[in-house]
Amino acid sequence: MRFGLTAAALFLGLAGAGVAGECVGQNLFETMPPQQRARIEEAVRKVPYHEGLFWRARRGDEVITIVGSYHFADPRHQANLKRIEAPLVAADVLLVEAGPEEEARLTQALTEDPTLMVDPTGPTLPERLRPEEWQALSDAMALRGTPAVVAAKLRPWYVAMMLGISPCMMQGRANDGAAGLDHLLVARARDMGVPVQPLEPWDTVFSLFEDMTPAQEIDMIRASLPTAAYADDYAVTLTDAYFEGDVWKIWEFGRFDAYENSGLSRAEVDDLMELARTQLMDRRNQRWIAPLTRAAHQAARRGKGVMAGFGALHLPGEMGVLRLLEKQGWTIEKLEG
Repeated sequence: MRFGLTAAALFLGLAGAGVAGECVGQNLFETMPPQQRARIEEAVRKVPYHEGLFWRARRGDEVITIVGSYHFADPRHQANLKRIEAPLVAADVLLVEAGPEEEARLTQALTEDPTLMVDPTGPTLPERLRPEEWQALSDAMALRGTPAVVAAKLRPWYVAMMLGISPCMMQGRANDGAAGLDHLLVARARDMGVPVQPLEPWDTVFSLFEDMTPAQEIDMIRASLPTAAYADDYAVTLTDAYFEGDVWKIWEFGRFDAYENSGLSRAEVDDLMELARTQLMDRRNQRWIAPLTRAAHQAARRGKGVMAGFGALHLPGEMGVLRLLEKQGWTIEKLEG
């Protein structure tokens, strides 16, 4: 998913599916001015565990193999899936953000209660945005298969998420239903007879934005809107960064792009990015530690380890899963290729 307020976190931090491998665009890092690239790389270097997709956490006999996932389909997933097959087949359980049952329950809820995505009573988006902003938004949503009459009543968090998905990704998903790495992990685990457990309830997504102010909701759209026009380039840029293991580079790329293109001040962008990181990643990371460590403890009693697969942006940082485990006495080891 694209950038602005939430796009980095939504791109690698929330479940979804699409086909980035079919998107045609340019890697924006390759055409970026050297000074801007240097600023991004400097910001990345300060972040713990900023690079790497595959990790092992060990505490005594307890072992967790951790995979930083990418929620959109790409042919390069097959090599990574093969790489982690041995620890997966030996795992006592696979833990993911949402398993098949949770995804089915979410789909059912959205079908039965459209107000989860649509606001039937509040002011419409054309009423909350400036005319030129609404025109740009309605054009972008039309490219994503949502006519203006529908987009006008969508909840802002859902609109920002939709803006983060390039039209080519959405078309690829509609054509063949291809899966991201987490879905591939779940399917492989089931084939192997490895149980799958969720890290959080099916309705988590609806609680992520509930304490945002109306102004923050609209700024979330404003911060995401400029990049919707070149979303295919973003898809290529962020996908390439993921497969190179440059996890936090994805987040900082979004920050600096928002500085230049969102129309918001640097302070406003920083505030929104802080809010996004706290809501979409930090709080969830903290909640995941208990089920991760509990599963590892139970597995160790049977002489086994566990595997966990979740969005790669949950790995880095002082409040990332790896640092939180480290603070609880786990030894963190990066798994090389």
